[in-house]
Amino acid sequence: MNRRARRHKKSGGNRWLGRGFAWFVVLSLVLLGVGYGMLRSYLRSDAFRQFLSAEVSKTAGVSGEFAPFRWDGLAVDTDGFEAKGAGWVTALRADDLRTEVGLGEVRRGVWQIRESSVRQLELAIDARKSMAIEGKPVMPNLFGAPPVKRSPWLPSEVELQGINVGKLVVRAALDAGVATVAGVELRVTQAGAKHAYRAQAMGGTIRLPFEKAPELSLDQVRLSYQDQQVFLTDLTMGVWGSGRIQSSGEWDMEAEKFSMQGDITGIKCENLLNENWAKRLSGDVRSNFIVDQRGGRAGGMRASGHLVVQNGVLTALPILDAMAAYADTRRFRVLTLSDAQTDWQWQKDELKLTKLVIASEGLVRLEGGIQIRGNQLDGSFRLGIAPGTLATIPGAESEVFVPGERGLLWTSLRITGTVDNPKEDLTDRLVAAAGIRMFEQLPKSGEKVIKFAQSILGGSSPTAGEDSAEANEQSEKVIKEVNGLLQGLLDGGLRKRQKEEP
Repeated sequence: MNRRARRHKKSGGNRWLGRGFAWFVVLSLVLLGVGYGMLRSYLRSDAFRQFLSAEVSKTAGVSGEFAPFRWDGLAVDTDGFEAKGAGWVTALRADDLRTEVGLGEVRRGVWQIRESSVRQLELAIDARKSMAIEGKPVMPNLFGAPPVKRSPWLPSEVELQGINVGKLVVRAALDAGVATVAGVELRVTQAGAKHAYRAQAMGGTIRLPFEKAPELSLDQVRLSYQDQQVFLTDLTMGVWGSGRIQSSGEWDMEAEKFSMQGDITGIKCENLLNENWAKRLSGDVRSNFIVDQRGGRAGGMRASGHLVVQNGVLTALPILDAMAAYADTRRFRVLTLSDAQTDWQWQKDELKLTKLVIASEGLVRLEGGIQIRGNQLDGSFRLGIAPGTLATIPGAESEVFVPGERGLLWTSLRITGTVDNPKEDLTDRLVAAAGIRMFEQLPKSGEKVIKFAQSILGGSSPTAGEDSAEANEQSEKVIKEVNGLLQGLLDGGLRKRQKEEP
């Protein structure tokens, strides 16, 4: 074969190769066009709407459906999605949804849902339910529902790349009542890993079901989610105007455990106390806290922390009023506190204050703890006072108080009764000690004093012929009468002082 023939044969082969490649490109474009047309046709079909409805329902643990879709290219909007559920999420409603479907990951069987927005999202949650019923979870599998088997050429999985919610409204049924979240702006974005997300919420209000709990004003909250784990990286809220709450924590949805820790600053005593006690204690309060729940609902929610009152002033406390009357001084009526702090624990209807200290430097110091269950009080304390404070009451600083640390005189103190009507045992002991001490100071015969007391109280005195047993019995009666007289005099003095003071 000559050179010309070889060149002719080679050029002919190249032409056929070029034509083959051209036909391959054309065929590929045709197939892509056909495939794209088929995908667009499927997207616009009711089957795709039902598919997305099923995916969202499965993810949220509800049964619901999207309203009809309106398409503009690959962008779609709908009037909403509405669903009901028998599990943790009992109702879900999303109004005015708009999103765009991406086809970039179709080859790996994934519909990409991107640039999504919702005007308003409403959720009803029943957190009283166990998170597992007959071994089946009722918690929503957030952003991670397994794919449903579909036609082999159609994607069978949905990947949410992010969503903006203009207004989030949540109504949650808790054991203590109903908590609500309203007016929150929410933004959720992918965090890199599959089904891993970051969320940021801003604005809105939170109402808790606990008695006298204030409305919380949300500044912002930052969350991250992955593998049924929610991490609270930053939470900032306002409370009672000037108060601030900052917190962080985590929630293990599968193990049904959560914990939060943080600080509360800028609140007043009057914000935490009822009307009666708010008149007695003033000051600025700060506290750290830990809130957790272990082992699901059976474990119960609990909270604890350490609270400090700064610039504290204690006014008109009953026991202090009594001491002010007994000591004939106003120093106990209004106490400027040099130290006021306590550890606290809360669970259900019970509040415990331990390591409690209330002190006014050089005058009085109270140490101990108290349990408040419902409205009932049960406290045990040590009360220290400056020497000489109760010197005018016979026996007070020798029979009731004893010398101790900090240069103070100390005695025990029990607090019982109710929050609105507390009772203490110190007054009775002071009166009893005064009566006994006065009688011990009488001459051995004591006849003149006994006769004088009996004449005041309207009784008769023993004669010289009466035996000692009868005399002792009558002396005991006199002691009781003297105690009663002292009690009346002291109480009268207290009431007179309270009446005279504005």
